[in-house]
Amino acid sequence: MKVIIIGGGFGGLRLARKLSNRAGFEITLIDRFNYHQFQPLFYQVATAGLDASNISFPIRKVFQQSKNIQFRLAEVKQVLPQDKKLVTDVGTFEYDALVIATGADTNFFGNQQLAEHAFPMKSTVEALQLRHRLLHNFEDALVAKDAGDKSKLQRLMNIVVVGGGPTGVELSGAIADMKRYQLPKDYPELDFSNMNIYLLEGTGRTLAAMSEKSSSDSQRYLEKLGVTVMTNALLKEYDGQRALLQDGKQIETSLLIWAAGIKGNVPEGIGTDLIARGNRIKVDRQCRVIGQSSIFAIGDVAYMEEPAWPNGHPQVAPVAMQQADMIAYNLRRIEMKSGQDQLMDFVYNDKGSMATVGRNLAVVDVPKPKLHFKGFFAWMIWMGLHLMLILGVKNRFFVFCNWLYNYFTYDQNLRLIFKEFYRETDKEKQ
Repeated sequence: MKVIIIGGGFGGLRLARKLSNRAGFEITLIDRFNYHQFQPLFYQVATAGLDASNISFPIRKVFQQSKNIQFRLAEVKQVLPQDKKLVTDVGTFEYDALVIATGADTNFFGNQQLAEHAFPMKSTVEALQLRHRLLHNFEDALVAKDAGDKSKLQRLMNIVVVGGGPTGVELSGAIADMKRYQLPKDYPELDFSNMNIYLLEGTGRTLAAMSEKSSSDSQRYLEKLGVTVMTNALLKEYDGQRALLQDGKQIETSLLIWAAGIKGNVPEGIGTDLIARGNRIKVDRQCRVIGQSSIFAIGDVAYMEEPAWPNGHPQVAPVAMQQADMIAYNLRRIEMKSGQDQLMDFVYNDKGSMATVGRNLAVVDVPKPKLHFKGFFAWMIWMGLHLMLILGVKNRFFVFCNWLYNYFTYDQNLRLIFKEFYRETDKEKQ
């Protein structure tokens, strides 16, 4: 059976590993990057806590011992369901089964101005771009201070994070820790009591997908760290200099980080009638794309309704990994031909959710039994789980060493500005 997997994220990689060296399968894994990205720690790359190489792992290295898996670095152009072919920029591939695991990208909800000026954080490269802008703003703030330009200085010292989900909360807390421990040492000429960190959340509470206890605890922690949390605050415009809210309030800022929405990466060739809210592909309980017998979708790009999740599953890594396990089982039954009537339906096993807010601060929810943890103990749980999920012994070792160093020294040693990278990739300053 020729199986093509698009995407080397949590779901695609998990499926490929499950089918690795399985008799009867010929697997082609396609991704536009040659590495797997550990998305939960992007915010630590953006705030100079970890190096990008610590959370990225070469895909080819994963499959060095696999005899039935080939990897292709390529951009997907189009799916041809009738012909069972996948068109890419490096050629056309035939398949017996196609698994779309392309994940999700930033959703600016059609606001072109926002897309041009705001900073997203959905890839390692974007996290590095954010780090460069964050650090360079303080260099520019020194110049503005020397020139006596108070309005520009304040604009450079204001940071706005839009979106009070896990990404926004974790990023806001990490920047607040930088403000407290590292930045005053690096820039003693600047008065960091004038630095403002704003977290804008459109609903009534942060971490809305978690329990009310986690929401209230996270907001309390953020405010304790000096973050100005603004709930029921909707962003209307941002021109690179000024954030305008729906209620008319304005915040002068040179850095706005967008963590408020994602949309599925749907390849060309999937009918518009199959697209659900959030640009996700409608699938049945076996992750088959509706109306297609040989095309599957998993993870953030898939929209499945099951009794416990009538509005679709949360777009988190455990969903993608569990769906990959189910598809691996079902594909083995299909390949056996005699097992067609024993295919498994997907049931999501929610093991809980968590978010870190800052040094020694985190919240954890466990649904069964219903438990809530907070503070230092929750922070230790968060670190232990994320350390286990990172690919590669070397990566785990370096992440652990970085965390130890940061914890005991109250410092981060990765506050580097690479001029060439910054000039080539950063948005033009307005």
